[in-house]
Amino acid sequence: MDVDLRKVRYFVAVAEELHFGRAAERLHIAQPVLSRQVRALEEELHAQLFVRDRRSTELTAAGRQLLEDSRPLLASADALKRRVTRAARGSASFTIGFMPGLTVTDAVRALTARHPGLTIELVRTTWDDQTEVLHDGRADVSLVRLPVEPRGLSVRPMFEEPRVAVLPDAHRLAGKESVSITDLAAEHLLNDPDAVPEWRDIAVELSSGGRPRAHGYHSIEEKLEHVAAGRGIAIVPLSTSEYYTRPDVTCVPVSDLPPNQVSLAWMASRRSRLIHDFAEIVTA
Repeated sequence: MDVDLRKVRYFVAVAEELHFGRAAERLHIAQPVLSRQVRALEEELHAQLFVRDRRSTELTAAGRQLLEDSRPLLASADALKRRVTRAARGSASFTIGFMPGLTVTDAVRALTARHPGLTIELVRTTWDDQTEVLHDGRADVSLVRLPVEPRGLSVRPMFEEPRVAVLPDAHRLAGKESVSITDLAAEHLLNDPDAVPEWRDIAVELSSGGRPRAHGYHSIEEKLEHVAAGRGIAIVPLSTSEYYTRPDVTCVPVSDLPPNQVSLAWMASRRSRLIHDFAEIVTA
């Protein structure tokens, strides 16, 4: 049996919304059409995917498994389409993703020297999509900051760099040569706490049931705006702090945080001479 990717996309929309009406609006189709497509998928898979009543829609165990497997399947399909479209243009191209604070200029020049006529494109990534751009085909390789989910990827270490605390310029710790993570225990962290487990484990605001975790900051620029406004602090790699300087914030090394690991990642299933050459260049 061949799985219809359109039905899978419909299923994912319902699974993420847990509401057929909202999913139909998201997909720009009529709700009865969506319901028929999901029922058809259930018949093809011989499995019930949702439990529905008048008040709620919930995933079954089979539905949860399908959702877990569907996302990489759809990302692979999108990646295939993007690569084929690029190949159909008739000129070789190569897309590199990179995180804030990292530069790829020298590596791009070296790759171009090896492959004259190659078109190189760049994609700036964030913590949220630094590996997603590989799975969905937006990038051939990505310079990532660990940790990342390694499933389906080849990950090659490049270098390490220290992490610093970004503080408002009038902060009590501003001007210190360095601080420890315990010095920051009473601060409000603008990172996801899971990204700095050393802080999370001693954080006053989490142990006392105080302010909730900060979410929704998709860029370093957003974090710096909130730091400057006195709404919290951020922990960032040294190169990021040096690249995004501004007069109303200051950076202090955190002496007892492990360094940030920068690595090159690509889809493990890819067998590309360009990927091999780029990996050789950046890890030399």
